[in-house]
Amino acid sequence: MAIQTAIKNPLVPDYSDIEPLPDPPKRPDMEQFDGIHDFAWALGSRRKRRDGYLISGGGYLRSDAQDRGDFVPDIAYAENVGDVQRIIRRNGYVISEVGKPPDLVLEVASRSTGRRDYTVKREGYARYGVREYWRFDPSGGDYHDAPLGGDTLVDGEYQSIEILSESETRHWGYSEVLGLEIWWHEGFLRLRDPVTGEFLHRTPEESEEAIEEAERRAEAERAARVSYEARVAEMEAELRRLRGE
Repeated sequence: MAIQTAIKNPLVPDYSDIEPLPDPPKRPDMEQFDGIHDFAWALGSRRKRRDGYLISGGGYLRSDAQDRGDFVPDIAYAENVGDVQRIIRRNGYVISEVGKPPDLVLEVASRSTGRRDYTVKREGYARYGVREYWRFDPSGGDYHDAPLGGDTLVDGEYQSIEILSESETRHWGYSEVLGLEIWWHEGFLRLRDPVTGEFLHRTPEESEEAIEEAERRAEAERAARVSYEARVAEMEAELRRLRGE
């Protein structure tokens, strides 16, 4: 009788033991999905050369497998978390399994969740040990208590991070976790390099302006090329005339 034996490849991780967490309820009033995506993309581009970092959102954050809390960060960022794929396949961040809480959590306000973000969730993330907690309100403060807020964990309690205002439409604070400035920039959530002073991604308006500028440049180059070719043709015609051709 033939006996078949399954031999596992030791180089390929086995995630068959993972039981994914349920998908959280969808938020019908999420107004800033594109902004969250752009923020996460910019941060990921900045961290792409590092191993063991995680940028996630839309999944539960829980202390352990028995925790039935309903905290669902818009963005959770963690460094030195080991097997990132195991966390992704878990469909959520379980602190006891990862071995540490996220280093940073960011929530984007909506009409239905705004007050809870800066009260209940602020207390909960402090209890979980999240080092920095940031809040962004696209409405400018109608949903949260301010357009932009940040806290850093000190002895188990949050202390406010200083938020500077350049104008009524530009507010920012410095994140020690990220080494970057987090901005409320004319209603957009943005990251800025404090060394270069450059934002890591464009707003939709800036992207549109960049496209229009590229099109203007391309049109000018086409016009210059047509003018040059016409001038060359004129010179060649003049040479032929002088030669009596």
